[in-house]
Amino acid sequence: MTAVNAPVSSTAAGALSAFLRGVERRALVVAELQCGDPTVAEQALVAVMRAFAGIASDVPMAQWPDRFWILLAHRTPIRMPAPGGQWAPGLAHLPSLAPPARLALLLRVGGGLDEAAAAQILDLPVADYQQALAQACPRDAQGHPDAAGWRALAEQVQQRLRDLPASRLQQLHQPAPAPAPGKGPASWRAPAPAEAAPRRTPVRRHNRRPLWRGLLILLVTIAVLLGGAAWWKHRSPALAPEASVPDGAVSTADPVRVEPLAAEDLPVTAPADPAHAASDAAMLADPDLMLARDADLYAWAAAGGPVPVDESQPQPSRPEPATAGLETAAADE
Repeated sequence: MTAVNAPVSSTAAGALSAFLRGVERRALVVAELQCGDPTVAEQALVAVMRAFAGIASDVPMAQWPDRFWILLAHRTPIRMPAPGGQWAPGLAHLPSLAPPARLALLLRVGGGLDEAAAAQILDLPVADYQQALAQACPRDAQGHPDAAGWRALAEQVQQRLRDLPASRLQQLHQPAPAPAPGKGPASWRAPAPAEAAPRRTPVRRHNRRPLWRGLLILLVTIAVLLGGAAWWKHRSPALAPEASVPDGAVSTADPVRVEPLAAEDLPVTAPADPAHAASDAAMLADPDLMLARDADLYAWAAAGGPVPVDESQPQPSRPEPATAGLETAAADE
C-alpha cells in the first residue's frame, strides 16, 4: 500500500497532535539524557516539534517517526553535552560516553527504536550502528561487556520515562507569556521582540541654484507667450474670409481653371457599315415590327397556354380549373 501525504485538514491536524503527544515523552528524555540539561532539551524539542509541524503535511504518515527522530538527532544543541550538564547517579555511565555513542544508546533504550531504524536515523550502516552500541555498552572490571550493567542502565532510562512529570509535557504546548514592555522575553519560548528601526530624520537639502537662472527661465517663458499671442493676432484676419464661404463652395482664392481638350483626346466613333444600314432602316420602318417583337408571347398563347387572370375584376371564391378555359381543335369540330 502506498503512503499518502497528509492533507491539510482538521483530520490531519488531529493526527499530527496525537503523534506529537505520543512521541514527546521519549523525545524529551532522550534529549535531556543526551545533553544533560533539561532546559536545553526542552528548547531543542520545542524547535523540532515546530519544524516537524511545518513539514508534516508534505510527508507520508508512515514516515513521520523517522523524520521526527532525524530532526531531533541532528539538532545541534543536544549533540554535545551542555555546559554544566548533570546526570542522575544511576545514569553516571552516560557522561563517560562519546556523544555519538551516547546518542546511539539512547535511541535504542530510550527512543525504543530497533537497530535498523536507529541506524537509518543516524545515517549509518547497521554494522556501524551495532559497533557504536558495543562501544556504549557498560564494561565490567575485566573490560568485557556487562550484561547486568546494560540491563540496569536500560531500567534507569525506562524509570526516567515513567517518572517524567506530565506538567513538563504540558509546558511544551503552552504559549509563553508576553514579555513586559522594555524587557527581554520572559521565556525562551517567547520570540524576541522586534526592535523598531531607528527613524531617519529627512535631511533638508538647500537649493543652491543661482537666483538668476530662475529669473531667466521666467523671462523666456513670458517672451514665448507674447510671441505666440502676436502670431495668432496676425493670423486671425487671414482666416476670416473662410468663415463667410457657404457650405460646398471652394474657399481657395484661385479660380477654377477650365481648358478645352485636345482633338486627339476626343473619343473616336466607328463609322457605320453601309451594307447593314439599309436593312436596319427597312426593319425599323416595318409596321409589323411590334408584332414580331411579341411573337413568342403569341406563339405561347396559340399553343394553349393559360390566359392570365384579370385581376381588375372581383375573383370567384372557387376559381375554375386551368383546363376549363382551354379549347382544342377537336372541340371546335
